[in-house]
Amino acid sequence: MDDVPLLEIRHLEKVYDNGFHADKDISFSIPSGKLVGLIGPNGCGKTTMMRCINKMHEPTSGDILIDGKSVLPMTPAQVARLVSNVPAEMTASFGLTVFETVMLGRYPYLQNMWWETEEDETLVIKTLEKFGVAHLQDRPLNMLSSGERQRVLIAKAYVQQPRLMLVDEPTSHLDMKYKLDVMEYLKAMVKQDMTILVAEHDISLMARYCDLCIIMKKGELVVVGDPKKVITEKLIEDVYEVSSSVGLDRDGELYILPKKYIGSDAF
Repeated sequence: MDDVPLLEIRHLEKVYDNGFHADKDISFSIPSGKLVGLIGPNGCGKTTMMRCINKMHEPTSGDILIDGKSVLPMTPAQVARLVSNVPAEMTASFGLTVFETVMLGRYPYLQNMWWETEEDETLVIKTLEKFGVAHLQDRPLNMLSSGERQRVLIAKAYVQQPRLMLVDEPTSHLDMKYKLDVMEYLKAMVKQDMTILVAEHDISLMARYCDLCIIMKKGELVVVGDPKKVITEKLIEDVYEVSSSVGLDRDGELYILPKKYIGSDAF
């Protein structure tokens, strides 16, 4: 099984009922034990692809495999044991506490409708400690700061013990300190038996932390590879219609400095 990709997308197509072609013949594979950035302009198909992976949406055609097995015939519970999700924002918390929110991550493993096991509780408590939110466990989720809430949502996904974690725009509402904090947690969470796929607009952040980047434009795959090799000034211009400076800082980290939008003569 060592040579079987953790995630493989084969000729994925998604066309919505209104005729919008969101994903067009997407094919790639990624191994286990990687932090992978999924980047591209708004509307490029990132979120649609992630929703097809976790079966929130059914692909129009193509296949999605985890550990060599297609997720298409799987039940939601079976998929949830392989794939966990971290939304950009939890729109409704229903008054749940931090502890109760993280415990929801154990739902795919519950043996009956209502009761968690002692092992579930132990795992949740250890995870709350791991993510530095144990002192908040009795606080309602909607009473937390954005940074604290994001860590709780990541902890919820972590206790699912997935093979693949899908993280949608984890830093979109965070200040600089919490952006780095969240990415440090994600980087530390990557293990040999788990890969994390992060959809994010901050290209410099992705270039700094990710092992691989998947870059999309208008529903199509542009390139997959090491961010230091594939992210160039030409790629930024082709994908975002923006002129930029791309280089390495004194620590050898890639940076991207946007300079000018070149897609319109309006100004």
